[in-house]
Formats: sequence, structure tokens, C-alpha cells
Amino acid sequence: MKKIILALLFAMIFFVPLETCAAVDWFWLDSNDKYSKYFDPDSVTIKKKVVTSDGREIAIEIEAWTKTTYSYDGAAETIKNYGIANILPDPKNLSYSLALLRVNPQNRTLQYVREDFYNEKDQVVWSKEEGRIKEINTRSFDEEFYCAIVDEVFQLGERDRKRAPTEERWIDLWADTNNEGVTTTLSADTTTMRLKGSNLILWEWQVTKDSSGKTLEIRFMKKAVNLTQGTEVIKDGQTWTPTNSWQELKDEYDGSYRMIKSDEPDYKGLVRLRAYVKNNSRWVTRYSLD
Repeated sequence: MKKIILALLFAMIFFVPLETCAAVDWFWLDSNDKYSKYFDPDSVTIKKKVVTSDGREIAIEIEAWTKTTYSYDGAAETIKNYGIANILPDPKNLSYSLALLRVNPQNRTLQYVREDFYNEKDQVVWSKEEGRIKEINTRSFDEEFYCAIVDEVFQLGERDRKRAPTEERWIDLWADTNNEGVTTTLSADTTTMRLKGSNLILWEWQVTKDSSGKTLEIRFMKKAVNLTQGTEVIKDGQTWTPTNSWQELKDEYDGSYRMIKSDEPDYKGLVRLRAYVKNNSRWVTRYSLD
């Protein structure tokens, strides 16, 4: 009898899900028709930090636990995205997931160290370890997680900036209309801005519409803009057209910096970015190691 009791206690200690075992008080972040997102503030841990030349200690690696709950459609989408329909053919069997995330604030990246997917009976139905490292931007599913985790350490308003009205989060860089009435506009996401030396790293949203207002193309681009030299390079991005939907953006300069000429629309954007950095130096250097 004693052996049976000890075995039951062992099972209770080691196999109860994180949510019940640790009595986690999940903090709600965001919800829509498919997903609800939470994180555990008490689990936020600085794993690595560096001491700068002026004696400041800056976190460069942070970990925390998060939780995602799924509606039927959210579960179906998740199963499709992970390619696990052979393991979970019925979305009803996916209720929620717990994930240990690793964040690097200097590069605005996030990695899933471990994910456990549960059914409604709190049983693990699938697990995954060491997901790819990805950069967080406005199109990222994980943006809420990233902002909450970073804010827990630095408290510099990452979540507030993310949730700010469009006109506060985004700044217009330029607009140009050609002789055929085709208009192109370019906006910059201030949430993604970070200054490294003379290079401002950021994500931009470029939209081209015809004279009737129909969207012809969208470009979502990660750029490095050298504010001193007046040059820029596209680091990453996607492009959308009505015919091909979203595709990888191909840089016509093959990853080389190009000079921004004074007679082209991008020069107005350069002037705007220089002014923004000058007036918001604390924000663009908020996690800097320089």
C-alpha cells in the first residue's frame, strides 16, 4: 500500500501540467476569435546580461512562460501551420498550449524554447523544442508576448507603443503620385526602430494604389538606414499583389547599400527619420549596448 501511495504522489508531482502545478496566475494580453494570449510575469527571468563600458547592466537574453488558448478555428489554423494534422486530425483535441520563450531585446527576436500542446483534459498531445529564432514585427503572432516580456524587465513602454493608435505608432515618411495617378506611400513602424551606430533598423510599410484607389502592391520591408551617410539597404521583407498574394521580397540591389538621392521620394523619408531619431533618442537606443 505504501508503495502505491508513493507512486501516486510521484505522479502528482511530476506530471501535473504547469498551469495547475505552479498555480500560475496568468496575465491576459490579448484575444480575438481564434486565440487568447497570456503570460506569467513571475516566470520572467534574465538569463544573460552584459556590463557596458559605462557600467550599466543590460539584459540580452530573457525567458518567460506564456499560454495560448484556442477556439476551434484557432486550433485548426495552428495544426495546419505546424503540419501536425497526422498527429492531431481533430482540432477539438487542441485546447491550449504552454510555451517557454527566449527573447533578445537588442535584435528584437524571440525563440520558442519549448512548446507543449494540451487537450481539454490537461493532457499533453504534442510537444516541440528549439523553434527557430525570428524577428518580431507588426505581422508577428508573438508580438504581444515579446512586448510584455521585455516590459517586465525594462519598463520602457513597449506594450504601450505597440497598442498606440496608428498615427502614434507609425510615422508617414513620404507620398508620391506619378503622371498616371498612381500613388505610393511609405510609413515607418516606430515600435521596431533601434539605432546601432549610425544605422537605424526598422520595418516599413509601402502601399501603391492606382488612380481609382485600388491597391496594386504592398511592400513590408526591414531596412537599415545609415543616417549619417544617407544610404539604405533592405534586409528582409515580403511583397503583396492581388495576383500572387504574399511573396518574399527580392532586393534589386542584392543586399548592398544604395545612396538615397536628394531628388527622389526616399530622401524626404531620410530627413523625417533623422528628425525622429534626434527627437526620440531615448526610445531608439532603449536597449542599446553602446
